[in-house]
Amino acid sequence: MIDDTLDKPRVTVLGLGAMGTALARTWLAAGHPVTVWNRTAARAEALAPEGADVAATAAEAVAAGGVVVTCLWDDASVGASLAGVDLRGRDLVDLTTGTPAQARERAAWARERGARFVSGGIMAVPPMVGVPEAGGYAFYGGSRAAFEAAEAVLSVPLGTRYVGEDAGFAALYDVALLSAMTGMLGGIAQAFALVRREDVPLEDFAGLLAEWLVAMSGNATATAERLTTGDYTSGVVSNLAMMVAGNATLRRTAEEQGVGSSLLDPYMDLMERRLAQGHGDEDGPTGVVDLLAAR
Repeated sequence: MIDDTLDKPRVTVLGLGAMGTALARTWLAAGHPVTVWNRTAARAEALAPEGADVAATAAEAVAAGGVVVTCLWDDASVGASLAGVDLRGRDLVDLTTGTPAQARERAAWARERGARFVSGGIMAVPPMVGVPEAGGYAFYGGSRAAFEAAEAVLSVPLGTRYVGEDAGFAALYDVALLSAMTGMLGGIAQAFALVRREDVPLEDFAGLLAEWLVAMSGNATATAERLTTGDYTSGVVSNLAMMVAGNATLRRTAEEQGVGSSLLDPYMDLMERRLAQGHGDEDGPTGVVDLLAAR
């Protein structure tokens, strides 16, 4: 039998939580030689029967070669785990969740130690890893040369989207999308709270809600166009003044249904501030971006 791992690059994975383990298993299943290390050794040893080479220390894992992938608890864990480790000549891909500023600082830290650095932001949960049809992917930012050298490896568990030489952009894109998701989930919670006590079939309502949210998602493109051109008023169908007036109905209905409006109030308050500044004829959501960015 031919050993096809001989022509596949080695991957070193530091950090074997749910995500790190899913990544390591996917590379192993694809025939890559994989070195693993985890602060709790049992998690690394659990992968040995699947073919992983278990390193006793982070330094030993890095010395094994290949692209070094960190998927640890937080940015501080990356620094602590790699303190004193020789990173010269290594390509370090950090998939640890963090902020744009942390990624930029970690990129400078890695360069000082002779490594090329790429930061990643994973847009997936562990069950999506290694399942192409699930649609999971990761943003990558930082050294283009390092990303291109590692792209064939990185594309095995998840799709890849390179967003530029700025190492902070991967985290920025990640958090921006998660922020939008958080707002959407808040809206979904508000919608269900309004109808829950009524004789409304929740499964049927869920279908209507999902359909409505998909239809409204086109607003993202319209907002981008308005922010880019600076024209907030052309082609507006429902302007800010109309939306603020409608907010009173949203609040009144919530009160009648015995539901709080605390999930919606901050956004509606910003809309009212923008209206008070004399922007009633502009597109509703766009001006709010200016208010937020001015803080």
